[in-house]
Amino acid sequence: MKILLLFIVLTSFSSALAQRLHYPITKRGNQLDNYFGTQVADPYRWLENVDSADVHTWVEEQNKVTQSYLDQIPYREKLRARFEQLFNYPRISAPNKVGEYYFFSRNEGLQNQPIVYRQHGLHATPEVFLDPNTLSSDGTASLGSMDFSNDDRYLAYSIHKSGSDWQEIFVKEVSTGKQLTDHIEWVRYSSASWYKDGFFYGRYDAPTSGQYTASSDFQKIYYHKLGTPQSADSLIFEDRNNPKRTFSVSVTEDEKYLILYINEGGKIGSLISWKHADGSDKEFKPLISEFGHNAGVIDNLGDKFLLMTDEDAPTNRLVLVDPATPDRSNYHDIIPAKEEKLEDVSFVGGKLIASYLKDASSHTYIFNAAGKLEQEISLPGLGSVSGFVGKRKDSVVFYTFSSFAIPPTIYQYNLKTNESVVFHKTEVPFNVNDFVTEQVFYTSKDGTRVPMFLVHKKGLERNGKNPTKLYAYGGFNISLTPHFSAALIAFLEQGGIFAEPSLRGGGEYGKAWHEAGMKLHKQNVFDDFIAAAEYLFKEKYTSPDKLAIQGGSNGGLLVGAVMCQRPDLCKVALPEVGVMDMLRYHKFTIGWGWASEYGTSDDSTDFKNLYHYSPLHNLKPGVSYPATLVSTADHDDRVVPGHSFKFIATLQHVQAGTNPTLISIETKAGHGGGKPLSKVIAEFADSLAFTFYNLGVQIE
Repeated sequence: MKILLLFIVLTSFSSALAQRLHYPITKRGNQLDNYFGTQVADPYRWLENVDSADVHTWVEEQNKVTQSYLDQIPYREKLRARFEQLFNYPRISAPNKVGEYYFFSRNEGLQNQPIVYRQHGLHATPEVFLDPNTLSSDGTASLGSMDFSNDDRYLAYSIHKSGSDWQEIFVKEVSTGKQLTDHIEWVRYSSASWYKDGFFYGRYDAPTSGQYTASSDFQKIYYHKLGTPQSADSLIFEDRNNPKRTFSVSVTEDEKYLILYINEGGKIGSLISWKHADGSDKEFKPLISEFGHNAGVIDNLGDKFLLMTDEDAPTNRLVLVDPATPDRSNYHDIIPAKEEKLEDVSFVGGKLIASYLKDASSHTYIFNAAGKLEQEISLPGLGSVSGFVGKRKDSVVFYTFSSFAIPPTIYQYNLKTNESVVFHKTEVPFNVNDFVTEQVFYTSKDGTRVPMFLVHKKGLERNGKNPTKLYAYGGFNISLTPHFSAALIAFLEQGGIFAEPSLRGGGEYGKAWHEAGMKLHKQNVFDDFIAAAEYLFKEKYTSPDKLAIQGGSNGGLLVGAVMCQRPDLCKVALPEVGVMDMLRYHKFTIGWGWASEYGTSDDSTDFKNLYHYSPLHNLKPGVSYPATLVSTADHDDRVVPGHSFKFIATLQHVQAGTNPTLISIETKAGHGGGKPLSKVIAEFADSLAFTFYNLGVQIE
């Protein structure tokens, strides 16, 4: 009875607080767009201009309302303190051998950014090589890619500022740590591919306006020679006829070949070309000359390429290709396709290390260069494996295993003896044995069998009353696998259930699984998510009043679409940096690159499909929507904040119930990558406080 009364009090207080909320008055314009005879209103178009003074004022006013609501949640600061405890433990990455040195990153606990260390041998004393925390006073400068030269002499590294996707590349000398004068600007979605005394990279022209919103066109590939200014860099490749194409160049380990990848919004896969790196070829020669399949060159074996491809193999295979006769009929299988998806292949120490996904969990095998199976690496259970980085001369490789409630363990694998030993085990401030991970399977609307991971305390009672967070992504061929997050523990400790289904649109089962959630089939993704919730209700794990749904980016679109289609499905919705305006997403920054996944409103058939589920356009007056906390950031130049701004303005305008509809707009932050830990902890605390408060949970 006491618990029931507490629930009633909390629910009543939350409802009363929501009723007292006074949202900013968001002016409505008269913008009307015509899509193939359909008139579509866009009254909040002005919110797309994130640099305007009016939008800045609106952001401040929205944040004030949100913070005043969060400030009244009695246990918000208690949650923040618990998150600080959970994150306050040493975290290191697997070592990377570079000549005589080993490099790794380490965070002592609550540092905003991990520090890169160098040590001479595995058992020497580490020394700081690169500390991103010194690059900004508030921790908003973060380390991006790290690329070592093939002769192990130099490191090219990129820095992101305030969460932006824009990168600046710098160079340090490995042996001395000396910072060189090289400085490359206006780089986006590119790493440094070393060749001799310089590297290839992709860049755009400096934007003349709208640095964080303008469409990114005409990427080019340059070669930078060490010690020279960027203005002297050589233009290697461009395409003036296709402004929306993106390019990248990789170099084989022996520096014999350059591999050029060409991607285009609206097209699946890449065009791949090659040429000899020594300059003997004037032009790149085609290896794959048509879009439609995903493929990538792993490395070369002499004058032939090891190519991973889904051509005639929806779950991927590894083939050997002679670039002189690249027709697919000449592909020679090295690792044939099997039922499980081949997720990744590394070529290290003369061995092929192949990582597979079986029902979204990792399995790893060692093959010789001819494709003969030598051994399966034994893993502790359901989880994810990563690493296996090295060169042909290496005899030892490192990999990392983790799962939802199992923190990362680093293993050292001897490629000569096929022996694996623990190199580093992470010690965390909680008891890992308190929690259990299980995998269940449920049936979606059309009869498709979908897997889902469930994580919770041992001894859980299935009484339909457990606070549950349903999290998913469902797109872009991205696989969600069991991964560790200290933030999850704070939710589980309070009796929460974390549910992560492997929706169609992802890559968990290969090409067919991905395509079943693309473009005109996107509704399958939403149906899979809804079916996951209904399974949890049916099996009495939870109920609609105890369910929160959460997702970020494409997962934010998922949450937005589902809360529109089924507002009764959950009590709390947490759409994070979501793609909410499906009719205009392709008009900003790199959005056009997602056309192969979604289609665009420029096509009449695609328009009808997008208009059917676009979150912004499916919010209806008179509907009681879940308690909603939208989150975005002012420097998000991948999914621009205008998506979230227009969505929350519309939601506040139409909301018929008393549930709060709020937005949290982070400053000096972007799409999520490289965010300082202090901001991460604050966001986790706010999100979980909002969730628990609206689910009627009183924390212990």
